[in-house]
Amino acid sequence: MSEKVKLFDLSKCIGCRSCQLACKQWNQLPASQTVNWGTYQNPPDLQYNTWLLMRFQEISDGNGGVKWIFRKDACMHCTDAACVKVCPTGALFHTKYGTVSLDVSKCIGCKECVIACPFDVPRYNAEVNKIAKCDMCFSRIDATLEPACVKACPTDALIFGDKKEIVEYAHARAEELGGDASVYGDQFVGGTHLMFVLPDKVPVYEKLPENPRVPVSVIAWKDWLKPLSLIAAGGVLAGSFLHYIIHGPKDTSGNGDAGKGGGE
Repeated sequence: MSEKVKLFDLSKCIGCRSCQLACKQWNQLPASQTVNWGTYQNPPDLQYNTWLLMRFQEISDGNGGVKWIFRKDACMHCTDAACVKVCPTGALFHTKYGTVSLDVSKCIGCKECVIACPFDVPRYNAEVNKIAKCDMCFSRIDATLEPACVKACPTDALIFGDKKEIVEYAHARAEELGGDASVYGDQFVGGTHLMFVLPDKVPVYEKLPENPRVPVSVIAWKDWLKPLSLIAAGGVLAGSFLHYIIHGPKDTSGNGDAGKGGGE
C-alpha cells in the first residue's frame, strides 16, 4: 500500500468548520457544553471528544487592519511518532498507509503519549481511562474513501492522496503563493501525514512548533537504553545456558563432594 497524506492549504480555508463537524459526525463523538470566551474558536482546545479543531487567530495585516487565520489542528501522523515509541501496549501503531492509529482496547491510560507528543495532540478521557485522537478516518481510507473532513471541505483547502503527489503539489502551491509561504510537515519527525501550506512564517501560528521532534528522553530510552538492556538480558541467559552445558546442573542434594574425605 502507498503512503497517504492529507494536505491543508490555509490560503484556501474560509473557517466554516465543516471539517470539524464532519469529524464529530463520522466518529460519533459526543458534544460538550461550552462557553463563549470571545473568539470564533470553539472549543478552546482539542479534547477527548474533539479530534479536529479549527484554530482561529486575529492578527495585524500590517496596514492598520485585522487579518484572520484559520488553522486545522489534529494528529499529524508522524513517521517517527513519539507516541508510538512510548506506548507500552502497542495501542498506538502505524497503519499500512503510514498514518498513526489507536486500538482503544489495548490502551491502559498511562498517558505516556500525552507527555511525548511534540504537537500536544493525544487527549485523556478520565471517565474511561483511555486516550483519544484522530486516526485519519482509517476505516474510510481502507474503503478507498477520503477522510470525512476532506469530503466536507467546500473550498478544497483539504485534499488527500498518495504521499508523492501531495508533497509535490504542496511545494508547487507554496511557490505559487510566494512571499513567506512554505510547506510544513515533510522536514521533521520523519515526515508527517498531515501537512500544511502556510502563507505566513511558522511563528505566526499559535501552538504550531517550529521544530517539532521526538523528546531526547524518549530517544535515549527506546532507541539506545532499551536495546542495550535486551542485549544484556540475552547475554545473561546465554551465559547461564553455557554454564549449564559445561558444568551441568547444580547439586543441591547434599550428597556431593562435600561428603567425601571421611576416615577409613
